[in-house]
Amino acid sequence: MKSNLLKFILFVLMLTLAYSGYAWMVKPANARLVQKRQQINTKLQKLNELSLATSEAQDLSKQLSTLTEAVEFFQSRLPHESQIHKVLEQITLIAQKQGLKPGTISALRTKDSNGYIEQPLRMEIDGDFNAFYSFLIEIEKLPRIIRLRQLDLKKDKKNPSQIHANFVISVFFSS
Repeated sequence: MKSNLLKFILFVLMLTLAYSGYAWMVKPANARLVQKRQQINTKLQKLNELSLATSEAQDLSKQLSTLTEAVEFFQSRLPHESQIHKVLEQITLIAQKQGLKPGTISALRTKDSNGYIEQPLRMEIDGDFNAFYSFLIEIEKLPRIIRLRQLDLKKDKKNPSQIHANFVISVFFSS
């Protein structure tokens, strides 16, 4: 009986030792391990976000260079305001080359915007419809930004191929 009691005490002592080892050593080690894993996962997530932000920044720099090139292209097509007479001369020469008779040309109120000026011009032209169409194509080919608006075409009652065009053409300049 003494040996059974001794075995039981030894068994309880072993259980107590195992429990205290688990409670004081294994459990805190597991908690630290979980905490370290969370820290690692957080750092990996931040690293992925940083990698994504870096690739987006490179894409933005590519987009910025593309947009800069586009702005330079459009600015190259904007003559200076002092060159309005040259633009008017080109338009008049194109009209005469197409066999059209330029009528009155009057400057309307300029519109000043951010970085450019829009100068609308009211023009009247008489001539053949096909020549007027060719005139519009030549105007479109000019190396500057021009917009045609408020186009009013009237055909001549005596000669149906002849027209009278009244329109506003806007020429854009750099300010």
